[in-house]
Amino acid sequence: MKKKLEKKKELVKKIKHKKEEKKEHKHEKKEKTEKKIKKVMKEFGKGELHSGSKKGPMVTNPKQAIAIGYSEAKEAKKKAKKKKK
Repeated sequence: MKKKLEKKKELVKKIKHKKEEKKEHKHEKKEKTEKKIKKVMKEFGKGELHSGSKKGPMVTNPKQAIAIGYSEAKEAKKKAKKKKK
């Protein structure tokens, strides 16, 4: 009887630990995305941000700049997954 209770307690501890690890991992991803957006917004503030390529038109709307930041973060995430494999 005691052994069963001990096993259940161990399982609960393992599950809680895994959930905490997932939360930390999500937090790291969020930080990376925020850094990318911050970088893009700095470019926007300096007036160096172009839509598309460097030859494309200048970005004038801050919402558009944020969208570009999210897009770049998504691309970086895909590249990281490819390198992992």
